[in-house]
Amino acid sequence: MGFTTAAARSQTADLIAVVGSVYTVDPAVPSATAVAVRQGRILAVGDEASVSRYAGPKTTRLDRPGATIVPGFIDSHAHLEGLGESLEALDLGAARSAGEAVTAVTKAAAAARKGAWIQGRGWDQTRWPGKEFPDADQLSKAVPGHPVLLRRVDGHAAWVNRKALELSGISASTPDPAGGKILRDAKGNPTGILIDTAQALVSKHVPRSTPEQVRERLARAAAECARLGLTSVHDAGVGPEDLAAFRELIAQGRLPLRVYAMIGGAGPLWREYLEKGPEIGEKLTVRSIKLMGDGALGSRGAALFAPYADDPGNKGLLILSADEIERVARDARRRGFQVNTHAIGDRANRAVLEAYAAALGGENDARFRVEHAQVITPEDFDLFLKYSVIASMQATHATSDMRWAEQRLGPARVRGAYAWRRFLSLGVHVANGSDFPVESANPLYGFYAAITRQDHAGSPPGGWMPDQRMTREEALRSWTLEGAYAAFEEKEKGSLTPGKLADFVVLSHDIMKVEPSTILDTRVLATVLGGEIVYAAKDK
Repeated sequence: MGFTTAAARSQTADLIAVVGSVYTVDPAVPSATAVAVRQGRILAVGDEASVSRYAGPKTTRLDRPGATIVPGFIDSHAHLEGLGESLEALDLGAARSAGEAVTAVTKAAAAARKGAWIQGRGWDQTRWPGKEFPDADQLSKAVPGHPVLLRRVDGHAAWVNRKALELSGISASTPDPAGGKILRDAKGNPTGILIDTAQALVSKHVPRSTPEQVRERLARAAAECARLGLTSVHDAGVGPEDLAAFRELIAQGRLPLRVYAMIGGAGPLWREYLEKGPEIGEKLTVRSIKLMGDGALGSRGAALFAPYADDPGNKGLLILSADEIERVARDARRRGFQVNTHAIGDRANRAVLEAYAAALGGENDARFRVEHAQVITPEDFDLFLKYSVIASMQATHATSDMRWAEQRLGPARVRGAYAWRRFLSLGVHVANGSDFPVESANPLYGFYAAITRQDHAGSPPGGWMPDQRMTREEALRSWTLEGAYAAFEEKEKGSLTPGKLADFVVLSHDIMKVEPSTILDTRVLATVLGGEIVYAAKDK
C-alpha cells in the first residue's frame, strides 16, 4: 500500500529509502516505511513492496531497517552567521561565574595580537552566584590592553571593559540611545553593561568582517545545520553581505540547506527590495523583513506594561513604536512582503499587534509573524487569530527561561508566557525554531522541549506549566509543515507528499514513540535535501 501521483507510476526512482517508520505529516498517508525520490522530489511513499517497484538499475538505496524518517526540520527563527561565528569565537556558555568568564577571556587575550578586540558570546548571569550583571572592572583588571566585547546569551546585552568604553567614547555624559540603555553605577558612570541598541555604541568600532569571513561562517553554519537534520532555516535579519555570501555558496555548490532570509530592518536593503519586489528561489528566498519591537527578558529589556517583579523601577524598552512598525507593514503589504517582528514583552506584543491590525484590517493571507511571542496578555491571544498572525516561537526558550521567568514576571503574568497550547487551541499557526546561537541549533532539543517542558535532566517533574505542552504530532508539525507555511512554502515542502521537494531526515530512533529522554540521544543518520544526501553520519 502507498500513495503516488498518476504520472509517477511509470517512472524510475533516483533514490529509495526503506526504514522502520516514516512520519509524513501528510494526513492522506500519515505513516509509511519507504520513500521514493525522483529528480529532487517525492515520487511515492508507502511500504517497501509498493515503493520498490520504482527501483531501476541506477537507483540508490538507503536501507535502515530500525531507523525513522521525518520531513526535513525547518528552523523558523535563527541566525546563521551568528552560529558560524559562535563556532569560531570565544564561547562563554559554560562559564558558571563572572570569574570563569574572565579566565576564558584572559586566555583568549594571551593568544591574540597586541590591542586586538576580544569578542565572545554566551554568558548568562542568571546561572551565576548572585545572578547580578558583571561589570567592566572585572574584565579591565584581567585584560587592560585589549578592548573586550562579550555578548550575553540572548544577544540583547553586552559586557565590555574600560578599554572598549574609552575607544567608543562612552562616559557618564553619554545619553542612552533610543531603544537602549547604558547601565550606570550610583555616580552615573557606565558599569560596562549595554542593553539592546546601546551595544551598537561599541560594536560599531569593531573592525568589519571581510566578505570571505562572512562566506566561510555561513558555510560552516550551513554544514552544522545539515549535520543536525535542518533542511531549511529562516535567517532572522540579514544584510547585503549575507545575501552576497549565500549566492556565492549556492554557485559553488556549498549550501546544503534552504534559506528563507529576513531583511534586517528598514534600511537601504529594504528600500532596494521594495523597489524590485520579492526574490523567490530554490535555495534562497527574500520576501520578508525582520523588525525589533523590544529586548529580552533575561537582560530585562523586554517591554512590559507593569514593572519587572524583580526590578520594580524597570518596564523594559520599546525599540520601535507601533507607528513605526505600521509604516513598514503598510509598505510591505503593498509590495508583497511579509513582516516578522521580534516581540517578547506584553507591551511590545500589543504594539506589534496594533500595528499589524492597522495595516491588515482583518483576516488575511499576508502571514505577518510575531517572532518569539513570549509574554501575552489574556485579551491579546485572540488578536493573533483575528488578524491571521503567525506565532513564531522557540520551545527551548521556555525550558531555558523557566528557572527565572516567574521572578521576572510574577505568578499572574507568567501564565501568559510561552503559552503554545493557548495559541494552538485557538487555531493560530505556531512555527517552531531555536533562535540559534542563543539556543542549541539541534531541532531534536526543541522537539523534546515542546512535548515535555523539561530540561535535559527531566526537571521539573511533569514539566513547567505542563498544560502548555504540545503533543508529538503538534511538535513535529511545528518543526516542519508550520515552518513551511510561515514562509509561504507549504505546497513545496514540510511534508513527505508526492510532488513536494524531497527534503527529509533519517533518525536513529522513533521520536514519535520512544521515551522522551531517548529523543535527546537520537542521532541524525542522514539528511537529504532535494533527493541529495547532504550529510551522512559515520557508523559507530
